[in-house]
Order: sequence, then structure tokens, then C-alpha cells
Amino acid sequence: MQRILIVEDNKTLAKLIAKKISFELDFEVDVAYNLAEAKLFLNRYNYFLTLLDINLPDAPNGEIIDYVLDKKNRAIVLSGNISKEFRNKVLQKNIIDYVNKSGVNDINYIIQTIKRLQKNQNHTILVVDDSVVFRKHMQGMLENMFFKVITVAHGEEALGILSTNQNISLILTDYHMPVMDGLELTNEIRKNYTKNDLTIITVSNDNDEEITALFLKSGANDYIKKPFSKEEFSCRINNSIEALENIHTITNHANRDFLTGLHNRRYFYEHATKYFEEALQNGQNFAIAIIDIDHFKKINDTFGHDSGDEAIITLADILRTSTTKDDLVARFGGEEFCVLLKNISADKALEVFERIRESVKSSITKGSKDEEIRYTISAGVITHPQDTLEESISEADMLLYNAKQNGRNRIVNN
Repeated sequence: MQRILIVEDNKTLAKLIAKKISFELDFEVDVAYNLAEAKLFLNRYNYFLTLLDINLPDAPNGEIIDYVLDKKNRAIVLSGNISKEFRNKVLQKNIIDYVNKSGVNDINYIIQTIKRLQKNQNHTILVVDDSVVFRKHMQGMLENMFFKVITVAHGEEALGILSTNQNISLILTDYHMPVMDGLELTNEIRKNYTKNDLTIITVSNDNDEEITALFLKSGANDYIKKPFSKEEFSCRINNSIEALENIHTITNHANRDFLTGLHNRRYFYEHATKYFEEALQNGQNFAIAIIDIDHFKKINDTFGHDSGDEAIITLADILRTSTTKDDLVARFGGEEFCVLLKNISADKALEVFERIRESVKSSITKGSKDEEIRYTISAGVITHPQDTLEESISEADMLLYNAKQNGRNRIVNN
């Protein structure tokens, strides 16, 4: 488990912050009340983050900050000093944030910041700027916020990186660059990526308001003018990433089945229809199956609906692990699922579905009262499609009906 170190001479406040972190976050928390104790902890453990009071009994002038940073630890400074000049001086150091110690709201802010930093580890940011100095400056700030960072010198390089790296969440681009400037880059990116897919923030010293508007109209999410403060930069980046995450969460809820986490019927038809038409045009082989749990009503009546849900989840997990990331697997409703295996021969497809049938037959599902539930599935499989996706799924449904009529626990194909 990762650890957080709190260095704070106010024991009541330190214990309150530690208790709050332990309750809301999955961290081991260590507390030091002076620099000497902090050194002992820092020499013993590696820390995800340190929270530092800068006026300690044995280090009254912020010596703890330099010590922690020299040890390659990330730090958030806690201070009761509200002097703007002092705050700016401390922010010149390579810290993540400066937080006033004024009440419960500040503690809540610290908790939210830690949560944000944890999530930032899942994001990659692409920095595009022809200035080596500025690229390194932004890279340092972003890595201090726990982001993964890639840097390039101009827009053409950025497009090359984007074509090979599907994990980029945000692009920070300068305006004036050789080969391809930031505006050209923004227009090119938006041909393939919407604001729901990827965030673009322009960072430029151009103060022309028409340029700002032009970037925003071309698809940039935000515009940061140089020079900027560390706090402004951090807030804008974090807010943009959080907005992107919220969009993905909403989209995911709209496309996923709440019980199994598989795609739902709407998502399946939306994506399978396009693939179906292209596969027919290109002569690509594929298979579609409608899969249903045998005697599902009996499972619900015997063990209860919660246990029935567990049976559905077990089947969903087997379908997920038995198919590739390119295939489409969806829960259509109740105990019925639909699977599209892409670019596969009829024989190979039938082998896959037969393995799925055997896996389900040999699996044991633990019910809501820890009882053992065994069940089987039936499937109708289309390896020679009809003219449309809807017709093909209808035929698969008829083949499933035949499988049920002929004894269940079997695969029937056309």
C-alpha cells in the first residue's frame, strides 16, 4: 500500500488530516511533528505524497520543503501565512500546491487534490512546443502532478505520436511553431477526435483576442496565455482532465449494461451495423451469436433473483475472457447476450462458441447465500450472414430457439 507523510507540529490538525485520509483514501499515513521525525520516516519509506507545514519547531523557515524535494518526493505545502509575497516565493519551488490552513474546507480540498493526483496517473499529456526550455518547464510541472508526459517540437511530430499512441488524454500546444503551427494542428486533430475524445489546450504568448477566439472555434477546449502562474496552470489542466473523465463516465453509463459491465444493445447495434456493412463489402468473414442461459427462470425461482444475477455475471465474465478486444459482446437483456466475432472463419468461430459452452457447463457460480449453482447455455450462431444485421440477428435468434427445442446446452448454426 502506498504511503502519505504528514509533517505538521499542530498535533490536533495533523491527526485530523491523517484520520480523514485514512477514512476516505487507500493510503498508509505517517505523521511527523518536526523535521527530525520527518527525516526518519523519509529515510525509511518512499511516499506517494508529503503534506508539509513550513514552520516547524526545528525548521522554522521552510527547511522541510528543500529536504523533501531533495529526496525526490512530491509535496503540498500547508501554511497559515496568507501573505501573497510569501505564497509566491514558496510556489517558485517544485511543489504541487500551497494550501492555507484555515478550516475544514481546506482539509476537504487536500483530500480532493490527492484523489485528483491518483487519477492523473492514468492520463498521458502530449506537449507540443518548439522551445526546448518551455517544453521541459511544462513537462516538469505536469510530471509533478503525476501525469505521463510526451514532448515534441511541432504539430507534424504531434500527429505522428497521436497516430501511434491511443492513450493521450490532453494536448498542450503552442501557437507559433515551424512545420505546422498550433492552429493547423488543432484543425487536423479535430478531423478525427472530438472534444469528447481528446482535450486540446493552447498555450501561447499571443495576446490577440481574435487568435484566442479562432482557436476555440477550431476546437480547442481552453487557451492559456503566457506567462502564467503555476496555480492557474495546474487548475486549468486538472479541470480539463476532470471534465474529460466526466464525459467518459456519462458515455460509459450510456453504453454499458449496469449489471455486467458489458456493452448494451444500443451500443452493439450502433457499432455492429457499420462493421457488418464494411465486412460484407470487403468479403471479411465473421460470426454472430445469440446466447441464452438454459432454464434461467428455474435458477431465479430456486435460488432467488440475486443468485440469478450472479449467474448472469459469471456468463458475462466467460464471454469477456473468451473473446478479443476487437469483438463485440453485449447483454441484450435478461439472460440473453449477443456476440460478434470479427474476422474469423466459420470453423474457428464455432470452436470459440463451443469452448464458451463447455466453460459455462463446467463453471460453478456462488449464489447470494454461497450456494453452488450450475447451469448451461444454448446459442444460435450465424456464420453466413443475411442481407442486413437485423435479419442476421433474427436468424440467430431462430437458431437459438431450435437449440432450446432440441434439448438445450448446444450450439446450432446455419
